[in-house]
Order: sequence, then structure tokens, then C-alpha cells
Amino acid sequence: MATIHQINREVIVKTDLQTAWEFMSSPKNLDLITPDDMSFEIVTQVPQKMYNGLLIEYRVGIPLIGKQTWVSEIKYIQERHSFVDEQRVGPYKMWYHYHEITEVAAGIRFLDQVNYVVPFGPLGAIAQTVYIRKQLQHVFDYRSAAMLRHFG
Repeated sequence: MATIHQINREVIVKTDLQTAWEFMSSPKNLDLITPDDMSFEIVTQVPQKMYNGLLIEYRVGIPLIGKQTWVSEIKYIQERHSFVDEQRVGPYKMWYHYHEITEVAAGIRFLDQVNYVVPFGPLGAIAQTVYIRKQLQHVFDYRSAAMLRHFG
């Protein structure tokens, strides 16, 4: 049976709810919060603002494997609050990423909750322990720092 792994990350930035939502709901901003070492590229022509059912195709560099196609579907949008991006095609057996923003005393809290399953059974479990978990922590550490830089 496959193991579901989880990553939770939050960052609080000094901004208002509308500004945070405008940033979060624009697929183009994904480039701003993704580390350069991932060789990340959005392939799809994306709209200014996401909508339910939007499919976005990316290319992501994965060590030892090379460029990998990743297609996400944007779902369950709750205006000025949350949405989900769910992998349709990509490197994971399952990827479900919940994004949420909420007002807090210090500004806006951005929350990322990712549930994922790695492929390849026991080999995937080894990759998870040796590489994948650390790589995802790097990605979300970078994302938090990028959000703080972007919002000052």
C-alpha cells in the first residue's frame, strides 16, 4: 500500500487580503516563487486569473531523470480564501496541493498543505527518504522567502 506523505508550510506577510488573493490567483506568479534550480517552465498560455478546471502544463527539471511534464488542474476555488491544484500528469503518483490565505493580526497567512504519493514502490520510498522530502522542503523554504521578499 502506498504511503501518503504531507508537507505543511505557512508564512505571514504584511499585506491585505485583496492584494494577497490577486497574487495567489495569477498562475504567472508561480514563476516568482519557484527556485531557479528546478528548471521550471510554464508551457501553457495561462490567463491573468485562474478559474475552476484550468489545466496548466509545466516542465520541471528532475535530477537523474531530466525534464518532466507536469499538468495541474485548478479546483475548488473559494474567492479570497483558497484553491487546490491537483496533478493530472507528472512525477508523483498523487499530488494534492491546498492553498489558503487568511487574515491574521500581523497581515495575511499563506498556507500550503501538500499530500503526495511517490511512484515506484520500494525504490520510490528510498528516493523519498534520500532526496524527495529534502527537495520539497527546499522548494517550500524558497517559496516562503520569495513571498516575504515580494510583499516586503
